[in-house]
Amino acid sequence: MNQQALRRIPLHKLIDLKVDFAFKQLFGSERNKHITIVFLNAILARTGRDTIKEVTFLNEELGGQYDGDKQSRLDLLVKTQSGEHINIEMQLSNQDDMMKRTLYYWSRLFAKQLEKGKGYRTLLPTITINICNFTVFNDLSHYHTTYHLYEDAELKRLRPIDDVLEVHFIEMNKFLKAWHDKKLQPLDDILARWLLLLGMVDARKEKVYTEIYEELEELAMKDENLIDAFGTWEELSQTPETRFAYEMRLKAIIDDEARLSDAKDKGIELGEERGIEKGIEIGKAAGRHEERLQLAKNFLALHVELETIQQATGLSIDELEKLKRHM
Repeated sequence: MNQQALRRIPLHKLIDLKVDFAFKQLFGSERNKHITIVFLNAILARTGRDTIKEVTFLNEELGGQYDGDKQSRLDLLVKTQSGEHINIEMQLSNQDDMMKRTLYYWSRLFAKQLEKGKGYRTLLPTITINICNFTVFNDLSHYHTTYHLYEDAELKRLRPIDDVLEVHFIEMNKFLKAWHDKKLQPLDDILARWLLLLGMVDARKEKVYTEIYEELEELAMKDENLIDAFGTWEELSQTPETRFAYEMRLKAIIDDEARLSDAKDKGIELGEERGIEKGIEIGKAAGRHEERLQLAKNFLALHVELETIQQATGLSIDELEKLKRHM
């Protein structure tokens, strides 16, 4: 393979695979199923008899239980040959309710397995994977963390039911820092190769990391799956319909971030105008329930949409509607 085998279009024309729509186009299609299987085995560190050999793509909607909830159509849901259910969610921007939403989606997917007339013993392991383009855990340095159920005092895993719950977080900024600091060996680390693929393009910064591309070129000489993924990535980036849908999704994400930021800024300004000593702290929604209620009141006074207030404060739509009626 020659040194230009990967590159058939200008790098700046490649779509950002961290945008959930683009991610699902690459990893969520029957055509690319073999790529999805390799990627999952890399994340879950599956080898030998535990290797995932086959997946079925599921079309489930895990959200939508209340008005402000995200419809999870863009999540990637699969079922393995052994019956495990796996949910992969790509998060381009930070969400204050990340942890609770993760457990909610996990519980929905876990519960959906139980068919009428069957016992709880039929429930099989359910795995949630969150790939985040931001820092989730400030007190942890590693970019890939995995969680199960443990006993508090001795930290022993709760068996046998422990195996049914598994939650992964991959923090892309920590991964890229580790790669730049030369702490990784992608030649011997399959997951690192795939995360380099995801991290190569940053649409919000309008940047392509050419040094990552150069390493991927070298790695692809020994990894046919990487070559296949890159070829499909280029094809998706050039397909007019896919490109248009991708750009609309990216715009929606950026607009949502801007609206949320503007709403928080207005909350701070209103707090200052009214002489509230802790206006800035309230505007940032520090976390205590009383502060979130005060922030919500500020937003309601500005006639901000309930969905935006819900995202900014973490309060439920029901709580906000009651607060609005009282005001």
